[in-house]
Amino acid sequence: MSKEMMIVSETNKKGIITYVNNDFCKISGYSKDELIGNPHNMIRHHDMPKLAFKVLWDTVKRGQTWNGIVKNFCKNGDFYWVNATAFPVIKKNGKMKLISIRTKPTKKEISKSEILYKQLRMEE
Repeated sequence: MSKEMMIVSETNKKGIITYVNNDFCKISGYSKDELIGNPHNMIRHHDMPKLAFKVLWDTVKRGQTWNGIVKNFCKNGDFYWVNATAFPVIKKNGKMKLISIRTKPTKKEISKSEILYKQLRMEE
């Protein structure tokens, strides 16, 4: 992932992908057709602790913005790290959608996250 790239996706309140941009497809290796309509956790790397996503969902359900470093799977089995910001948006019809914008994290952010996530996984 280059510094210039920005991954954008939208999900409904159940985590089903409703929109992805071209950078998401380039980085993950999935087409829009393969992503849209599927749960966003299809790209979740097994190194990610469940608690990280519980905190994310608890935060956005309170109407707040969540930010964190996330490790995801590519279609070919590789992985990539992102600095993710997720926030809820209430549509005109009253339904909530979640927008997530992801950029390239620093090496320091990745290193700190790897240590934290390893500790959290051991506690699961």
